[in-house]
Amino acid sequence: MKCNRLVDTGRRQFLRGSLMATAGAAASTVLSPAQAKAQALARVDYPANRLANLADLAVNEPLDITYPDAESPGVLIKLGQAVEGGIGPDGDVVAFSVLCPHKGWQMSYSAEDKTLNCPGHHSRFDCESGGQQIWGHATQNLPQFLLRVDAAGDIYAEGVDELIYGRLSNVL
Repeated sequence: MKCNRLVDTGRRQFLRGSLMATAGAAASTVLSPAQAKAQALARVDYPANRLANLADLAVNEPLDITYPDAESPGVLIKLGQAVEGGIGPDGDVVAFSVLCPHKGWQMSYSAEDKTLNCPGHHSRFDCESGGQQIWGHATQNLPQFLLRVDAAGDIYAEGVDELIYGRLSNVL
């Protein structure tokens, strides 16, 4: 009898503790809409950096850039059709890191299917779908640079939506 009471007490304490832990975790994860959006995008703000002008771009011809610093190669592309995250009058200008998130190989752009392709382990990323991985060993999508265009047509990068390869964080 005494043993059964100890077991019941142990169960009650366990359930009470579990309930309290669950309630505490739920209370600590309540985010404002702005926090939730920022967390969902994993966006990191860097200082704004001018990359090019809209007049410098031709459809489906990538322009080599660096962002957020000289050790981070990227590409600016006018895709020729509006895409999510695209800027400019046609909503078709995007920019990505060209360091493969798997092992950091420098990727090349394929105009034929609008992908960035890694020569190392053959990961492929769709530029029309925000750098989504479509093939290969990478475990994350391609980091996309967050862009804006001003009235003069100058294109600025202002952040990155994923971790750039080789960095422990997206902090300069």
